[in-house]
Amino acid sequence: FLAAADGLGSIAIDTTQLNMSVTDPTAWATAMNNLGMVPVGLAGQQLVTDSICVPGFDPSLSMMTGITPINPMIPGMGLVPPPPPTDVPVVKEIIHCKSCTLFPPNPNLPPPSTRERPPGCKTVFVGGLPENATEEIIQEVFEQCGDITAIRKSKKNFCHIRFAEEFMVDKAIYLSGYRMRLGSSTDKKDSGRLHVDFAQARDDFYEWECKQRMLAREERHRRKMEEDRLRPPSPPAIMHYSEHEAALLAEKLKDDSKFSEAITVLLTWIERGEVNRRSANQFYSMVQSANSHVRRLMNEKAAHEQEMEQAKESFKNALTGILTQFEQIVAVFNASTRQKAWDHFSKAQRKNIDIWRKHSEELRNAHSEQLMGIRREEEMEMSDDDSGDNPSKKLRVDDSGKAKSLYNVK
Repeated sequence: FLAAADGLGSIAIDTTQLNMSVTDPTAWATAMNNLGMVPVGLAGQQLVTDSICVPGFDPSLSMMTGITPINPMIPGMGLVPPPPPTDVPVVKEIIHCKSCTLFPPNPNLPPPSTRERPPGCKTVFVGGLPENATEEIIQEVFEQCGDITAIRKSKKNFCHIRFAEEFMVDKAIYLSGYRMRLGSSTDKKDSGRLHVDFAQARDDFYEWECKQRMLAREERHRRKMEEDRLRPPSPPAIMHYSEHEAALLAEKLKDDSKFSEAITVLLTWIERGEVNRRSANQFYSMVQSANSHVRRLMNEKAAHEQEMEQAKESFKNALTGILTQFEQIVAVFNASTRQKAWDHFSKAQRKNIDIWRKHSEELRNAHSEQLMGIRREEEMEMSDDDSGDNPSKKLRVDDSGKAKSLYNVK
C-alpha cells in the first residue's frame, strides 16, 4: 500500500499541478479557505498566512480580497475553532516545502481522530514521520503554524512539538493525515503519513494551572475593589485629647460651620474619661461654649419662623388672586348659560360649557374654603395673643427666656 501510494505520489509530481505558480489565485483562495494553508515552493514562504499565525490578526483585512480567514480561537479559555460548514466539502491542497512535499489525504475518508484536548495544551504528538526526517525538516514544516519552543524527536518515527501559544496547536492538527515525502525520492524511508494529535504535557498543565490561579486572584481583587467602592465611608477617627487639641476645639465650638464636628469630639473626650482635675477648667470652658450655641440656635429658629410667616402671607395673597380669577371665570360660564346666549350654542357645545362650569365651581369652592381656613387661623391667633392664652406663643417666650438665662450663667 505504501509503494502504491508512493507511485501515485510520483505520478502526481509529474502533473502540471505541481508546476503551477504559488501566486495562482485559485490555489491561494482554496488554501485560505482551509485554515490558511498556502502552497509554498520558495524558501521562507509560509504554509499558513500571517493573519492566522499572528494571534491578534485583524479579520477585516480579509475583506480586501474577499476571502474569510478562520479565526484561531484560544482553546485554553474553553473555546474551539468553529467547524466547517457541512454542505461545503473541505478541499486540501498539496503543500510544497523546501525539503519535502505534503500530499493531502483522500477527501472521501473520515477525518483523523484525536484524543480529548488537555487543558492548556500547547504540545502536539506527531507520528508517522519518514525514517529519514530530521529535526530541521520537522521544524521547517511546523514552524509555519507558530513559534516552536521545543522539539523532542524519537528514533521511532515520532516526535513532540511544543508551541508558544495554544491556538497554534489547532493549525498543527490541520496537517494530520497528510503524507510527507522528502524531496522526489520514492524510498519508503523518505515517506510517511502524518498523525498529529494533542499531547499531555506536564509543562502545559502547570502553566495552565498558574494562569487559572492568576485569573482567580484578579477576580478576587476585582470583587474586593468593588466591595470597597460600594462600602459606605467610615467616620473620621477622633483625635486623642491634648491641651493643644483642646484649644483648637474651643475655637471650633464658636464657629457655626464647625460646631457639629466639634461637639462630637467633645462628647467623645468626655465619654473616654479625659476630664480630670487638671483639665476640668478647660472642659468647663468648652461646655460653656456649647451652651452659648443654644442662643444662636434660638435666633436661627426665630429667623426661620419669620420666613415661614412671610411665606404664609405671600401664599395667602396669591391664593386671593387665584380665587378672584376663578370667580370671573365662573361668572363667564353663568352668563353663557342664560337664555340670551344659550340658545345659539349647539348641543355638544352646551354639554361642554356645562361640564366646564361645574368643574370651575368646584375648584372655586375648594380654594375659597382654603382661604377661609387661613383667615380663621389668623383670627384665632390674634384673639389668643390678646388674651395671652396662646400655648405656642408662651412656649416661644419661655424658650427664649430660658436660652437667655442659660447663656448668662457664668
